[in-house]
Amino acid sequence: MRARIYQPARNAMTSGMAKTRKWVLEYAPASAREVDPLMGWTSSNDTQTQIRLKFDTKKEAMDYARDNGIDAQVSEPHKRKPNLRARGYGENFATDRRGPWTH
Repeated sequence: MRARIYQPARNAMTSGMAKTRKWVLEYAPASAREVDPLMGWTSSNDTQTQIRLKFDTKKEAMDYARDNGIDAQVSEPHKRKPNLRARGYGENFATDRRGPWTH
C-alpha cells in the first residue's frame, strides 16, 4: 500500500488557517476510476481511497505508517508569512485616527 502524509493547505476562499494544523495520511489509489455508462458517475473498487487519517504531529503519522507496513511519502508544507497588522482589523474603526478615513 502506498500513502501520502501531508499537512492540508488553507482554504483559498478564506484567510483563516482552520483545519491546517493536523497531518493527514491518505492512501494512493490502487486502481483507476471507471465512469458509469448510465449515470456518468465515477466509481472505483478501491475502498482505501476513502480513508483519511488525521494525526496531531508528523511523527505520529510516520510511526503509524511504519508500524502498519505502509509505504508513506511525506510532503512538507509550504509555510507562508503571517499577515499581521500593528492594530489589526479594529484600526479601521479607531476614533484616534490621524487622517480622514476614505474608501
